[in-house]
Amino acid sequence: MKVFQFCGYKNSGKTTLIAALIPQLKRQGMRIAVIKHDGHGFDMDREGTDTYKFREAGAEGIAISSPGRTAMLRETELDLDTLIHMYTDYDMVLVEGYKMLPFPKLVLLRGMEDRGLLDQVEEIRGIVVNPDMLKEPPGLQEIQHRLAVPLFTWNETERIASLILSL
Repeated sequence: MKVFQFCGYKNSGKTTLIAALIPQLKRQGMRIAVIKHDGHGFDMDREGTDTYKFREAGAEGIAISSPGRTAMLRETELDLDTLIHMYTDYDMVLVEGYKMLPFPKLVLLRGMEDRGLLDQVEEIRGIVVNPDMLKEPPGLQEIQHRLAVPLFTWNETERIASLILSL
């Protein structure tokens, strides 16, 4: 099983890019899982459902399963390794977030103001930029040369999928 990570600041296009890549990777016959980190908290349950009632009553762990789907809700955070282990029967796990963990990754930049992220993370395999950033080529060329990784724009999903599959 391969693990590949996407990191960038909020609204850098991580979710959009991953959603665009999934069909391309599936066309290669791969089973894909996605793990998303949410640093702000989230809520997947809806008022009025049975699982919502269980949670409101104080259950700290809830699972629901049907013939085609299973979901688990826990009132604790699990580390990324534990979550990845839950998907060992998949071909690839795409990870959104968890910036500082050392998995092969793409770094998404909204603009040159985000370039400091490149010095904070490890295992960079490529940089994905807003197409408008191509108007600032000197800075981008320096970054690309220093890191010796390919540079992509958000809409180059075929090239990005090829890179991921080659690793």
